[in-house]
Amino acid sequence: MIRDLQVEELMKRLAEGKPLYLCAVQSGMGEKAARKYRRLGKLPSQCLPERTWRTRRDPFTEVWEEVRALVTESPALEAKTIFEALQRKYENPFSDGQLRTLQRRLKRWRYTEGPAKEVFFEQEHRPGALCQSDFTNMNEVGVMIAGQPFEHLLYHLVLTYSNWETGTVCFSESLESLSAGLQNALTDLGGVPRAHRSDRMSAAVNNQCVPEEFTRRYQGLLAHYGLEGQKIQAGKANENGDIEQRHYRFKRALSQELLLRGSHDFPVREAYERFLRDLFRRLNAGRKARFEEERPLLRALPRRLDDGQRLEMKVSCGSTIRVRHNTYSIHSRLIGARVQARVYAERIEVWFGNEKVESLPRLYGRNGHRINYRHISEWLVRKPGALESYRYREELFPSSVFRTVYDLLKQRHAPSAASAYARMLHLAALEGETRVESALRQLLKSEQPLTFEVVEHLVKSGQEPEPVTHVEVGPADLSGYDALLPLAAGEVAHG
Repeated sequence: MIRDLQVEELMKRLAEGKPLYLCAVQSGMGEKAARKYRRLGKLPSQCLPERTWRTRRDPFTEVWEEVRALVTESPALEAKTIFEALQRKYENPFSDGQLRTLQRRLKRWRYTEGPAKEVFFEQEHRPGALCQSDFTNMNEVGVMIAGQPFEHLLYHLVLTYSNWETGTVCFSESLESLSAGLQNALTDLGGVPRAHRSDRMSAAVNNQCVPEEFTRRYQGLLAHYGLEGQKIQAGKANENGDIEQRHYRFKRALSQELLLRGSHDFPVREAYERFLRDLFRRLNAGRKARFEEERPLLRALPRRLDDGQRLEMKVSCGSTIRVRHNTYSIHSRLIGARVQARVYAERIEVWFGNEKVESLPRLYGRNGHRINYRHISEWLVRKPGALESYRYREELFPSSVFRTVYDLLKQRHAPSAASAYARMLHLAALEGETRVESALRQLLKSEQPLTFEVVEHLVKSGQEPEPVTHVEVGPADLSGYDALLPLAAGEVAHG
């Protein structure tokens, strides 16, 4: 049988001007065959007739119409699912080895007769026209702050023409995080493109709770910067494909940089954020040429908007306010007053008139609470009986030492335990939590009575807090294990 390589060799030698008989010998074929392929000008594989017959009977001929009806009605059905259904229905007329036959036939049907598939239309990106943004979860990267996992999100923005990108660390998909992230990105960019595309921001809307309020504030933010707002269709992440791809590539680049650094741990959050800014700067350096095409087309930045939302509310009789489904304590002197809560991405500021009276770390999620004992300790001294059943009692134990003291007071002086502990807590609010805790530690280690008077005396006597005990652990001595090896070997031998 003449092969394609032989004919290719024949044609090569004929092109050199050699006689046919010699070319045929050198190509390993007869002169008659050489003459044939010279006349046809084709390779042997190109001369074979198209195969239209089967080498064996199709085992699915009788049931094919049934199979076709199933995949027409439910195109997502897999061949294996259909095959197992046929085996159950027809009492195993098909062997497991025939699954591949059905898979091939269904594959051919889908390509030749099946439903049309979704078409993705490649878009032409224009300089200065569009930016895309989204939140991405950064936990998979494994960043640590002072030895503790740093769970966070990144608000990520990219220009679709040049792929210039930047980001802001945040902790929830809220409108405040979006506002801060978008304004930070435009400030870094130094201008404003024509349009901004995002997903449908369902998580941020849910956090806002009132969709109409979210829409009004979001549209106001876009209008301030003159941005045309665009949203992708639900479930169509490909319409925001540039930012989705940058999520993946940026996190991969960050992971590599952390490996090169030799550690995922940073001493403080600010050091990690500096590391991110340096990484963005290096990545953007490779896009300088295309970015320079965009820069002249960006519009000038207006003044920055306040990122926060302002909410008016009344301080409850429990010295608390409720902001975004979470409870916060403020000083009891404000009970009954109307205050303004300014909600930012990571903090809540409480204003009375034109004066800021509190700045509180923001809680995320719902039905959480943050109670500061300093706000209520004065009235807890006057109403110690309320301590035991107080709804937020666990927030009144600043550390495990305070909790231990309270439990011991209940064991030793049950009737007056709440009163004594309330006075100790108020003393911590006045004199400093560290000094009171140090005095409590000293009493727990000594034989002195655990009373408020003794704690007050220790705190006001000016004693310095006990230094943190330095514990040094030496290398482990494993020689004892070596002595066990001969014994173990002897037991095996006797066994």
